[in-house]
Amino acid sequence: MKRNIKNMAFAFLTLFAVSSCDLLEIDNYDGPNATIEGKILDVETGDLVEQDIIDGAQIEFIEHGFENPETQYMVIKNNGTYQNKVMFAGTYTMSLMRGNFVTIRDQEVVVKGNTIQDFKVQPYIRIKNASIQKIGNKIVAKFHLEKTVEQGVAEVALYGHREPNVGEPLKEFVVKEGVDNNNLTKEFTLEIDFSNKKVNPGTQYYFRIGARINIGGAKFNYVPAVRIAL
Repeated sequence: MKRNIKNMAFAFLTLFAVSSCDLLEIDNYDGPNATIEGKILDVETGDLVEQDIIDGAQIEFIEHGFENPETQYMVIKNNGTYQNKVMFAGTYTMSLMRGNFVTIRDQEVVVKGNTIQDFKVQPYIRIKNASIQKIGNKIVAKFHLEKTVEQGVAEVALYGHREPNVGEPLKEFVVKEGVDNNNLTKEFTLEIDFSNKKVNPGTQYYFRIGARINIGGAKFNYVPAVRIAL
């Protein structure tokens, strides 16, 4: 009986030692050793193509050199920039997905050290000559539209929220209008009236203009948010 107990103890210790070696071998892999960052830029104007940080455009990337590589993802920030500080040096195929711009070809990107990689795209809509002002008890937005594709503009919107990431998925106040595509040269005006809304005087809000093209799955195009005290 004692011999059996000794044999079991020996077998357990041997298994633990082997398992420990395996764990140490896994832990000995080098960690991330590179970073990447960049901008999503309008190919014509050079302006940042602003996004929704929630359920907006994203970058899908696959690392070369593996038989069955996993698809990984990077979120594009509200202002149209992105950053990933935990990359492994190597070659990647990168794709811009679910965007508010015409689809572009996949890009092969070599990531090494601190890599800068910008993407130039054609936004579906450019919002031009935009102004957002507080006039009396109203927030008034004025702007022009320039669509870059054949499809029409579905709607325009003015959003308000206490966070700067304001937009279609993150809003406390919104006014939307459909668009007559036979009259896109006009100046658009959208207003949010705060006369009957419960808002503490002096509260800072961010307001942002958006416009959506009439293409399935397309996200809103935006201009930068403006901070206004009510």
